[in-house]
Amino acid sequence: MSPLSGTKEALSKTDVDARSITSSRSRNGSTDDDDRLLEEFGYVPSFRREFSNLATISFAFSIMGLCSSVATTFNTPLLTGGPASVTWCWILGACMCFTLGSSIAEIVSAFPTCGGLYTASAQLCPPRHRAIVGWVVGWLNLLGQVAGLSSTEFGLANMIWAAVVVSKGMTVGLFAGLLVFNGLLNCLATRQLAHITKAFVFVNLGATIIIIIVLLAMTPRSEMHAASYVFGSDGIVNQTGGWNTGLAFLFGLLSVQWTMTDYDATAHISEEVKRAAYAAPSAIFIAVIGTGLIGWILNIVMVLCSGPLENLPGASGSAFLEIMVLRIGKPGALFLWSFVCLTAFFVCQTALQACSRMVYAFSRDHALPDRGYFGQVTLWTQTPLRAVWFTTILSILPGLLDLASPVAANAIFALCAIALDSSYIIPIILRRLYRNHPDVHFKPGPFFMGDGLLGWVANLTCIFWTMFVCVIFCIPTELPVTKANMNYASVITVGIIFLSGVWFVCGAHRHYKGPSGALDNDREGVASTVQDDEKVGVA
Repeated sequence: MSPLSGTKEALSKTDVDARSITSSRSRNGSTDDDDRLLEEFGYVPSFRREFSNLATISFAFSIMGLCSSVATTFNTPLLTGGPASVTWCWILGACMCFTLGSSIAEIVSAFPTCGGLYTASAQLCPPRHRAIVGWVVGWLNLLGQVAGLSSTEFGLANMIWAAVVVSKGMTVGLFAGLLVFNGLLNCLATRQLAHITKAFVFVNLGATIIIIIVLLAMTPRSEMHAASYVFGSDGIVNQTGGWNTGLAFLFGLLSVQWTMTDYDATAHISEEVKRAAYAAPSAIFIAVIGTGLIGWILNIVMVLCSGPLENLPGASGSAFLEIMVLRIGKPGALFLWSFVCLTAFFVCQTALQACSRMVYAFSRDHALPDRGYFGQVTLWTQTPLRAVWFTTILSILPGLLDLASPVAANAIFALCAIALDSSYIIPIILRRLYRNHPDVHFKPGPFFMGDGLLGWVANLTCIFWTMFVCVIFCIPTELPVTKANMNYASVITVGIIFLSGVWFVCGAHRHYKGPSGALDNDREGVASTVQDDEKVGVA
């Protein structure tokens, strides 16, 4: 058999497999439209579309993990800028995150692939820049997702042990065990994952609302703080050890920005979502609004019922838990705390699923030195199990680093928001920068803010805000700066991107041409082979 016939047969088999997968997956037109759009981007539909609107919205809410994320980060604004920093920085950051979430939803609606903004960024710039843009955005996004998953799982391990004194080794061991358990759950088929995910939003929002109601009911009116403490100048307490009060106040943004990130996680499962161009961006939009508003109420109530500031964060090291113990009592607080921990577990579950799809997409486009090994879907689950376990093992490594150097481990955890937010604004900038370029064709999806004032204001606001917040992320929150409290996140982020750039220049550019799509590559390869054979025949 000639090489040409073999290539044709392989392509034919790929097309037949793709059609059979699509027909067996669904008989309704919406799924056919989803797969047709995916094929226009050059990819073979490989997943079952089992995520309904409810499951997708639940996924988007769960990735932010409202009550657990607030509990994990509550110490930072409270103990740097004071109670007023908790209150005002949350709503300020939430409004700005709304512009970023809307801008991301707009791009996800136009490019609903599991590569998310990584795939979109390469389509929003001229062809000669696609490889390097895709490479940088892809590595930033992957770095941020791995750091986010690892830090959230490590935070969950600390939350579980918050009420008792344990050794460092026990925390790391629990962290690794939880990640492996999340990996096992992610081995389920898409249908089972979708059914499980539907319940996440009810636990997440339900636990938050119950905590709000119980705290207000159990706190005597005479012991609630005055409005001037919650919202006014009495609540601005600089505890940074030397930074000016304005900067100390702005450190409160770290909580809301860390909570409301990983927006594009929903995009990474879009190839498993029904009516993805509608459902994925709508879920992002709804989750950002809901998390922002309910999170603000939760923060206000926590500050209102917090008791004396000098008693926090208390013996557990968690101000959030100490406030609950103060007002509800230890048994009741620990009962509610179990649901906070469960919410954090759901964050890790959804984060691992999203990150594994990013690994799959990156490998599928030959951006990893694995010859596409992790870009394969296991037939019996039709999910990328190789990518799931690669992501699981990779995410365990930063936690193990805590045994040797807690400072280094914390630095890797801290770079999550910097790397992710940087990967988000690049495609937004490219969409505006190359909007009139003849080789760039942006076809808006159903979620579109338009090219008028609304779209421009949202895009520019989120771009400049993200740049500003990334600067805040890089500043140590305490003075004097020592090797123990130094913020190394920016150094590590820049270092990893620099090394990946060196790798691209030295060799990766030979096999990575950007997220061009498997079908396009196959067909171009066949066309080239046909032309070569015809030339040989003529000769």
